[in-house]
Amino acid sequence: MNADNLRAGSARSEAEELLAASADWDLSPSRLLHHKDILMQQIDHDLSLPDETSPAPSRRRLPRLALVLPATSLVLAGALVVTFSGSDHTAVPAARSNPSAPAQVDSASVTLGRIADAAMKTDATPVKENQFVYVQRLARENKGTLGGPVVLGAAHKEEIWMAQKAGPVTTTGWLRSSGKDAMMPGQLAPVTTAAAVRPGLWYPTYAWLAALPGDPDALLKVLYTQTTVEKGDSKDEAVFRTIGDLLGSVIMPPATASALYKAVARIPGITWIPDAADAAGRHGIGITHRDAGSATRSVLIFNKETLTYIGSQAYFIDHEAEADARGTASDVLFGIDAVMERGVVDRYGEVPAKTAG
Repeated sequence: MNADNLRAGSARSEAEELLAASADWDLSPSRLLHHKDILMQQIDHDLSLPDETSPAPSRRRLPRLALVLPATSLVLAGALVVTFSGSDHTAVPAARSNPSAPAQVDSASVTLGRIADAAMKTDATPVKENQFVYVQRLARENKGTLGGPVVLGAAHKEEIWMAQKAGPVTTTGWLRSSGKDAMMPGQLAPVTTAAAVRPGLWYPTYAWLAALPGDPDALLKVLYTQTTVEKGDSKDEAVFRTIGDLLGSVIMPPATASALYKAVARIPGITWIPDAADAAGRHGIGITHRDAGSATRSVLIFNKETLTYIGSQAYFIDHEAEADARGTASDVLFGIDAVMERGVVDRYGEVPAKTAG
């Protein structure tokens, strides 16, 4: 959607076309929830932005949130097919500070260094190709109506089983949601792609993650090369969100996790938040990215003691209103999640022993 399409009539017409489209998906599982829950709200939000300053973003982000949406769960209201703006393989930026908030950048770098060190010391048993990575999350999603304010729904549980086969595959995992405001609660549904895919950024198996570069600069180059930029996003924001999607949906080899956190510190616009709460009400340290080129931003939240990743938040950015020192005071929260459990199982639908019941 370009600037000429930001008028109400054309934006709503595009939304209607999306809702009437095919149910096949060609996105990573962790990117789909946003398209379900805030597409209409996002369009309405974009209409309020000046044409010359902000193209309309097509997404999310719950950062992911990093929750999964199966094609089969859209039968109640049609399906969404998301159009991207292209790959935009821009050069990887060198690490640099935000001159408007050097103290915040320094705090972010120090914190991410500590998180990287802690990640390197964790244990992770390699996941076999015939197994599934199980992730259980709590999520609160935008239930507001078109033209109205953001309204967060009740927290509900999402269970995801991520496949590990080398591929190519068309079923990358399975999803089950439950609780108030869950979509099609209790149903175990497949997450499918329109075309067969191999392990990669949109199908991140443990083996693929383990094969990524251990050098932060080399890893960041891979992420900048493979990340797709959606309309309304900057390249830096898209990479930051992609990292959040990975953190919320996989079991990561310690060396890869450590390199990933060091890579995050090299993304321009990274700042530190001393206190942020996830969907379970747990307070932790936040790392966020905000720039003038994106209409949304994510916050990655880490346990203050163990420094493990525990959840994320997603905001609409108000670029026009007066903001605090971090430039976030008037941003609007539209999604939040919390990672409650991770484990490995032999079959989808199974729950690791410690999470049973």
